[in-house]
Amino acid sequence: MTDRLITHLRHVDIAVPDYDKQLEFYTSMWGLKAETTDDGLAFLATEGSPEQYAVRLRRAEEKRLDLISFGAANREDVDALAQRLGSSGVRLVSEPDKLQTPGGGYGFRFFDNDGRTVEVSSDVAVRRHRKIEQGESIPVKLSHVVINSPTPEATVAFYNKHLSFALSDTLFSPHMGEVMWFLRTNTHHHSLAIARCPHVSLHHASFEMRGIDEYMRGTGRLLRGGVEKVWGPGRHMAGNNTFSYFLDPHGNTVEYTTELEELDEDTWHPHLYDFSDPEVTDQWGTANPMSEFVAKQSFNDPDRGVFVAPPV
Repeated sequence: MTDRLITHLRHVDIAVPDYDKQLEFYTSMWGLKAETTDDGLAFLATEGSPEQYAVRLRRAEEKRLDLISFGAANREDVDALAQRLGSSGVRLVSEPDKLQTPGGGYGFRFFDNDGRTVEVSSDVAVRRHRKIEQGESIPVKLSHVVINSPTPEATVAFYNKHLSFALSDTLFSPHMGEVMWFLRTNTHHHSLAIARCPHVSLHHASFEMRGIDEYMRGTGRLLRGGVEKVWGPGRHMAGNNTFSYFLDPHGNTVEYTTELEELDEDTWHPHLYDFSDPEVTDQWGTANPMSEFVAKQSFNDPDRGVFVAPPV
């Protein structure tokens, strides 16, 4: 048993200068639905998820990761977590209160140790959603988010100590040491992963597809559409999930995935995988090799919005 108060990943919020181009990509190409849009603000949902939205897109002068949002079971857990963080010296952006975003709810925001904004909420209204049908190559839900940190050991420790995220697996290489940590907040192998990087940034956001066929259809649709592929298609060893990574118009890496492993938390023991072994990065052997190009794209641009809260 744990004292875990976070239940799942809700959404990832990004800001970009060319808002119209980004909105067109995520709706027409990536397969998200613009449920609510305002002047320079769009809430993009996945058709198969009860979450109000998976991506919030905001027009801004500078590209940045605005926040990552997680869910809690109820208001009492939200209050307890806010109190726990505040008493431990974590800087709160806002106190628990009613949320003004689609679906309402009750939540608060805080800065993690790298200065990125994190939100925790409960009682958000369930969105009307539907079963994704066979052959539909659109995302079912937001699967996980990976973030970059120049001090990843400290960031892993932050999420473990303050939010009770558990370590599922770690990647390392003989030359670089440990480079990526996969963290879970439920039985899914990871909702969050943390990668070693020279700066704070978004590594990638991953979207789950209905199955292998839909995953491959989506990958093919993007390739035919001329979207730049970074890596894939293949199947990772850590998490045992499929992967196809692409670049959105602002250079953020986004992934189609499926079949992310579900764990028995009572018996699971974390692995230490050597990612210089080709079978660790891709069990199938179908993806382009891990290279400097792949690594550079996942570094992304430095996020200069750290310790600066985004607009509500």
